[in-house]
Amino acid sequence: MLIGVLATLLPPAALIPVHGLVQFGSNFGRFAIMRRHVVWTVFPVFLVGNIVGAATGGAIAVNLPASAVQIGIGAFILFSVYVKIPVIGRSASWFAGFIASFLAMFFGATGPFVAAYVRTLGLGRLEHVATHSAFMTAQHLIRVLAFGLLGFAFGPYLLLIGAMIATGFVGTMIGRLVLLRIDDGKFRFALDAILTLLALRLIWSGAVSVIEIG
Repeated sequence: MLIGVLATLLPPAALIPVHGLVQFGSNFGRFAIMRRHVVWTVFPVFLVGNIVGAATGGAIAVNLPASAVQIGIGAFILFSVYVKIPVIGRSASWFAGFIASFLAMFFGATGPFVAAYVRTLGLGRLEHVATHSAFMTAQHLIRVLAFGLLGFAFGPYLLLIGAMIATGFVGTMIGRLVLLRIDDGKFRFALDAILTLLALRLIWSGAVSVIEIG
């Protein structure tokens, strides 16, 4: 939703870098207030995958077909929600980090992919949200640094970025109050429903792009 709104406000060249910095601030706020619930055992390996993925994505000059990526991520999310994935969760952290960071360099909004991966870890609602925020904070920080090294100037957009981060933190505080008042069963149901809707939207958008190109 955020990248869709930003696409109406920003020039194409600024869209992915600005989205990355806004998301870094938003996820850092969530991480800061929930850090004691983070499952740190999977974080270092995910971080290594993030760094390699950002470096690889930043070095590639050719754009990947957005429609194929949308359909692929959507299919992965549906698979992770409705198919029982055995013990691959924690051992695949590096691969999830690599794919998420690589794709983020091109398309920005890979939060649903990471959320689907975190879901396979079988965490409680507080641990899920906290660990997801730690993963996304690291991923977006690496992405922002990569775009900075590639020469993008964030200066003209800092006022907009600051306002979005501030209002995002208000949303985080309200969301945390809701999270503390629901049980894991309701959280899991809501998470699966949201991921399913996001996946179907991605697949639909990808399919429409393929048809239009065809």
